[in-house]
Amino acid sequence: MDKPSADYSRPSFRKALVRISVISVVTTMTVAWLFISATSMLSFRQYADKNLQLMAHTVSYSLEAAVVFRDGNAAMETLKELGKQGQFSSAVVTDIRGNELVRWGQDDDSLLHKDPLGGMVSGWLFPQPVEQPILHNGERIGTVTLIGEDATVTDFVYRSLGVLTICLLLASLVALLFTRHLLRRLIAALKNITGVVHDIRATRDFSRRVPPSQINELHLFGEDFNSLLTEIEKWQQREQQERASLLKRALHDPLTGLANRAAFRSALESVLSDSTRKTHTALLFMDGDNFKEINDTWGHAAGDEVLLAIAGRLSDCAGNTHLVCRFGGDEFAMILENISHDDEIQAVIDDINGRMAEPIHLQGGERVVMTLSIGRAVVSQAATVEGVMEAADRSMYLEKQQHHQRAVS
Repeated sequence: MDKPSADYSRPSFRKALVRISVISVVTTMTVAWLFISATSMLSFRQYADKNLQLMAHTVSYSLEAAVVFRDGNAAMETLKELGKQGQFSSAVVTDIRGNELVRWGQDDDSLLHKDPLGGMVSGWLFPQPVEQPILHNGERIGTVTLIGEDATVTDFVYRSLGVLTICLLLASLVALLFTRHLLRRLIAALKNITGVVHDIRATRDFSRRVPPSQINELHLFGEDFNSLLTEIEKWQQREQQERASLLKRALHDPLTGLANRAAFRSALESVLSDSTRKTHTALLFMDGDNFKEINDTWGHAAGDEVLLAIAGRLSDCAGNTHLVCRFGGDEFAMILENISHDDEIQAVIDDINGRMAEPIHLQGGERVVMTLSIGRAVVSQAATVEGVMEAADRSMYLEKQQHHQRAVS
């Protein structure tokens, strides 16, 4: 039987499940990363804005005296001292009329080396400067304007995103390993089913069964499949029995169970096709001498008893070496194999005649003696089945004439 060709363009079920698992985990973790990152950034934006407003309030309180006395140096020192904390990147102090009193900011080198991503993050977190009025005795005397610091923010964002990414990668790895462990049962159950199917297809042996599965649906499927296999196995056994019965009826005589004419002819053709067997095989044709009288005297049932007795005695004489056949009525034949001399043929004939000389006891209590006219032929003396059978038939006819002449005289 031809085996199905492997289609390497189609992934195995295991690979398909692994691919689905990987895609699901990667998609889930990516969406989770984006969602958590977006939520965190929004929360941090609110925190950064509140923190900058609080810093502006602190700066305005610290600059109160410097603005009252319009002391720019004192204001600058205050801004420098507070700016070291990294809460804001630049500050502008103006008086009540809007005139700039002092300006503080990062040096040019730090601006040149500024991280572009940090600038983007800082611009998103601090889209507008924070203005805080400077009060003295409850009255406004000036304004301080602060711009948020991006260095601290960028560092925090980098670390937060890095930690989040590592955590999600570890979670993805754990999820994939756990999924792989869970899929083993499913894959093992499907392998059991496909293994049984492939074995049945290759060997036509329906005795295999799918083992129980821990997965309910596959377990039920396996039980149904096993039930189907049981039905197919029973059907196959019945078919084999019917086929064997048909073959036996086709090649065996229904009364005696001996090989019939078709089986005899097939066996003789096999001998003729083998040059070695052909030279060591002979053929006997046998015909009853007084079978018609037995049927006429005691009926056909008695005749069947006689035929069965003849078949049994011929089978005893043939043993496991020779083949006994019944052509019909009281006509029998025997193929003698491993015969080298005429003496061996005659020995078999004498054995048959000796057995047939023994009386046959019928169920009605009668005793009959059935003699056979036996003709012989050596298979190597003919080239065809018909030739061998004609030679044996002629020999049997001559033997029957001699029996008749002896009976008359």
